[in-house]
Amino acid sequence: MPPAGGRSAAQARQHLLGLLAPAIEATGHDLEDVSVTQAGRRSLVRVVVDADGGVDLDAIAEISRVVSDVLDDDADGGAAFAGPYVLEVSSPGIDRPLTERRHWRRAVGRLVSTTIADRGLTGRVLDVDDRGVAFDVEGSRAEAPWSQLGRGRVQVEFSRAEAEEG
Repeated sequence: MPPAGGRSAAQARQHLLGLLAPAIEATGHDLEDVSVTQAGRRSLVRVVVDADGGVDLDAIAEISRVVSDVLDDDADGGAAFAGPYVLEVSSPGIDRPLTERRHWRRAVGRLVSTTIADRGLTGRVLDVDDRGVAFDVEGSRAEAPWSQLGRGRVQVEFSRAEAEEG
């Protein structure tokens, strides 16, 4: 089933981003992404949200109610999909790329792999400011201006908690 109203999938996504972002921001969270796929006769609406300090289950429940209300109110022809839908609200996974300043800010203290001016770097994020990101790379401070910083990816550390306890 194509998006409602003769829209392309990209137009439908932009419509949903514009529709849902203000409502989600009013809860104190950021809308990271939204997608619509077909699941049988229903549309599956996936909404990804985040916030400083993370997102807990109470927040997911609150955002689900808010998003559902907005989508139900938009059913007058402006919807990005037609017919019944299933709503899935979640937070981004560990594998989400760090592309926005807020992503980097939320990664302070985490081990991250990225590129700086097309050179690979793995280090712990120390600080994020208007100039860029500062890393601890094997005990040395490295700074990356926003203009040279590539996409980052948080590295999973299984032994970090044990190292801090000992």
